[in-house]
Amino acid sequence: MRRTYGLALAAIAAATWVAHEHQNSLLAQEGSEIITGTVTSTAGPEAGVWVIAETDDLETVFRKIVVTDDDGRFLLPEVPNATYDVWVRGYGLIDSAPVNAMPGAELELTAAVAATPQEAAQVYPSNYWLSLIDLPDAHEFPGTGDDGNGINENLRTQDEWINVLKGCQRCHQVGNERTRVVPDLDQFDSTVAAWDNRTRRGQRGSLMSSFITQFGRDRGLDMVADWSDRIAAGAVPPAPPRPTGVERNVVLTMWNWGDNVAFVHDEIATDKRNPRVNANGPIYGVDIGNDFLLITDTEQHQSTMLKIPLRAERSTVPSMFQTEGFEPWRDFGTEAVWNDPANPHNPMLDADGRVWLTTRVQAVDNPDWCREGSGNPYAQYFPVDRAGRHTGYFDPAAQKFVLIHTCFGTHHLQFAEDDDDTLYFSGGGQVVGWLNTKMYDETGDERASQGWCPTVLDTNGDGTITKPWNEPARRGEETDFDPARDTRIIAGAYGVITNPLDDAVWIVSDRYPGELVRLDPGDHPPETCVSELYTVPAEYGYRTRGLDVDRNGVLWAALAGSSHFASFDRSQCTVFNGPSVRDGRQCDEGWSFYKVPGPDFAGTNIGTDFHYYNWVDQFNTLGLGENIPIANGSSSDSLLALMPDSKEWVVMRVPYPQGFHSRGLDGRIDDPNGGWKGRGLYATYGADAAWHVEGGPVEPGNLVKFQIRPHPLAN
Repeated sequence: MRRTYGLALAAIAAATWVAHEHQNSLLAQEGSEIITGTVTSTAGPEAGVWVIAETDDLETVFRKIVVTDDDGRFLLPEVPNATYDVWVRGYGLIDSAPVNAMPGAELELTAAVAATPQEAAQVYPSNYWLSLIDLPDAHEFPGTGDDGNGINENLRTQDEWINVLKGCQRCHQVGNERTRVVPDLDQFDSTVAAWDNRTRRGQRGSLMSSFITQFGRDRGLDMVADWSDRIAAGAVPPAPPRPTGVERNVVLTMWNWGDNVAFVHDEIATDKRNPRVNANGPIYGVDIGNDFLLITDTEQHQSTMLKIPLRAERSTVPSMFQTEGFEPWRDFGTEAVWNDPANPHNPMLDADGRVWLTTRVQAVDNPDWCREGSGNPYAQYFPVDRAGRHTGYFDPAAQKFVLIHTCFGTHHLQFAEDDDDTLYFSGGGQVVGWLNTKMYDETGDERASQGWCPTVLDTNGDGTITKPWNEPARRGEETDFDPARDTRIIAGAYGVITNPLDDAVWIVSDRYPGELVRLDPGDHPPETCVSELYTVPAEYGYRTRGLDVDRNGVLWAALAGSSHFASFDRSQCTVFNGPSVRDGRQCDEGWSFYKVPGPDFAGTNIGTDFHYYNWVDQFNTLGLGENIPIANGSSSDSLLALMPDSKEWVVMRVPYPQGFHSRGLDGRIDDPNGGWKGRGLYATYGADAAWHVEGGPVEPGNLVKFQIRPHPLAN
């Protein structure tokens, strides 16, 4: 049953199993829902290695993964009745050959120690392989262009070079087997030529190629070609540590969902404000690649796909992806595997279990009621001509989609904890938008139920925002600053969250070095809207991606460029307006930084992991405690939990299939009295290129549930 695409080394692994009775029996018995046993090798009991059980007997491919204890013992809990392939993966080992087992079995698994560092390294996460890349030295910056050192003149520091390199990981890992190995090298004159070709292929070829060009094309190609050449010659990264402590208590459960070309951007399990909503219900995800809502019933192990509609004919709304005229894929030729006129991005559940999502309703040009000259008070204050994405929801009870046209663009979305169930959105370009969902439910009036505000700083210090204001400078231009006026900024809103203490809206930018913007709508928006800007001190970390808040009002942001977790506490600030707030550096004392575990780029203190987003476990849905910030280890096959008191990290690794590139996560409490079994986090494999996953082009997407039990043998 285990996929034949596993490491070729598995074929030579030694593995045996026998049913037996022994003094320290783990009480496995026929008819139970557990599989137990031990893992040993020639080195003795193997502690901190993964035992993987996999079956395709159910309606979805189902996997359960646990970690062995100090004595090499394991217990796989809650395994449905089926026949499983059970096998071992661990750092320092080669994959064992799978054995067949059913619930109730007690196994003795024999693992094989890797004979060489190269054998052992095949199962290391991609960020470890990325640590082998050779960066330009810090003294080579700023770049001097094609006529100088080949580095783009726009890259002023080595950190900015790293930031571009990390940006490739918005779409996929860099360091997995699909990226570090050049399989068709014999078809090209050089490795550089092969890399030049591979970065132009497929529907995302133009985007990949643009990243190489951002380095200075020749210099960038030389870097990645040298990297893959050295790996082909036998270079290996340092070994990751095996799971220790509470990491050995992690239980992973996985279900296939979507198909082999699904680009599953995000998932949702419950209402963020109340994690008991939708208890034991389905998990929802969005396939941005082909406009599907994915639904997985984790009780019945069933997955379905629903097409997300538009108001317009699909053929009249262009896809986000290039659908013709691109260089052929390596695996799919000239086939356009993605076509997404609806372009759904992010789901969120409300108190009734409806699935709200950011999705395109029709083409980007706005109707007249959004534009200048409209009687709409928001359009009169700040007209909006275009919106690339809108919103809507899926009602599971009625089994129908409801589409809502917003004047502002949408990207992420979050509910406020207010009486109107206000839904706030990022992605509005020059504005932050919202929908009064209570009003919409009562009236069905999408025009009256929405509003938006531009982000304007109170730089004249009078406590209000008044027109005219200082306008943002155009790209490459300077603008005069009048201290007697307020100042409009374009925040480039990527993520969004509301503070539970005051319902203020916070957005985060995805650009170097990173920015947080606070918007207080006031009592009578749009006129009462006031914004604040807080810029990440680049000397400590850079590139904000995710954004969340704890119950104390402290903001948490994953810094994808520098591999930090950062917190921002506005209560530490004393300056909120006046001319000094223009650059957002008026409250550096509000920031704290926490280095993420994992290897660094050689010669730097910058980690190689990428953090697509982050989340705060406000209500102890996992079992580590309340207000635990968790970052997506999108290049380390993991979720990374920071324990605020000890400042220690809990690394929750997903060892199989490799390529766990997660974008978001969500926690739910199914049974508050059910101990560890009544709680869990959910995340999904979310790389653009699903075929980067171990298994290649045939492997569908996967939904992952994380649980933490009291000890490695708990049932």
